[in-house]
Amino acid sequence: MFGGGRRTQPLKRSAARRGQTVAGPSRFTFPVEIPARIRRLVRRRLGPFRDSVLPRGAGIIAAVVFVFASIAYGAVKGDHLPAVAAGLKDVRDALANAAGFRIEQASIVGRAQLSEADVLALAGVTDRSSLLFFDVDAARTGLKASPWIAEASVRKLYPGRLHIEISEREPFALWQKDGKVSLIAVDGTVLGPLADRRFAGLPLVVGPGAAKKARDFLAVLARHALRDQVRASILVAERRWNLKLTNGIDVRLPERNVAQALDTLAGLDRDKKLLARDITAVDLRLPDRVTVRLSDSAAQARDEALKVKKPKGKGGSA
Repeated sequence: MFGGGRRTQPLKRSAARRGQTVAGPSRFTFPVEIPARIRRLVRRRLGPFRDSVLPRGAGIIAAVVFVFASIAYGAVKGDHLPAVAAGLKDVRDALANAAGFRIEQASIVGRAQLSEADVLALAGVTDRSSLLFFDVDAARTGLKASPWIAEASVRKLYPGRLHIEISEREPFALWQKDGKVSLIAVDGTVLGPLADRRFAGLPLVVGPGAAKKARDFLAVLARHALRDQVRASILVAERRWNLKLTNGIDVRLPERNVAQALDTLAGLDRDKKLLARDITAVDLRLPDRVTVRLSDSAAQARDEALKVKKPKGKGGSA
């Protein structure tokens, strides 16, 4: 009828006629020739995922995860993690404070040398801190990081009180090393540079290792009246002590039997007024003798006196 018996033709040529493969179910294809055994193994392993359907919103979730992963990577590479953590902590504390867990009162017990502001700063307490998220272990560690604080305890008393109790080290002596004078505790802990003139009258020890050995030596020295004449105690080679007296005399003590040597010196000063004489040094290092060094003027006067007293030779008659 239409076209004189022409056969009906499809509008599109078949794929087979064009020499193309008909589209069918998706399959795994291999761009290069791979052994059949390996291809079967891959199809068997990946087959269950071939017909999987992703849930709705999977793309959005993947994008969000990618963005947060990128932010985290940038924070790590740019060393911004502390700032990010601090910001999150402030947000957390702000929420807790709004809920009624603000630190309204901080009581401090045992404070003597440190100020209240110093103690709170060491404990990490700020005007933004919340009691709910306050880390008492970290606060205790921060407090004990100060050389002034020997022991510390921190307690939270809900809803808004913080109790801090500390035990301070007491200044014991002054330690001079490399020309710098520091304040030390009885256990040798360096408390800091000498900045307060209230402690200028403490005993002075000098030399490497003197801070740790000061307690035992000064305890021996304290039992003798000689201690009031000592300007400084000097540790020599971290083995023995020398004394520098207020009148400038050097006293060289032995490595052992220090108390006995000090008793000997005290007896000579009491009976012979040794330390009031014109001398520069007293050597007590040998147990069986005491050596005294005269000053230059005293040595010269002694030499002249000996010359005068030297007997003249007898002259014969002619």
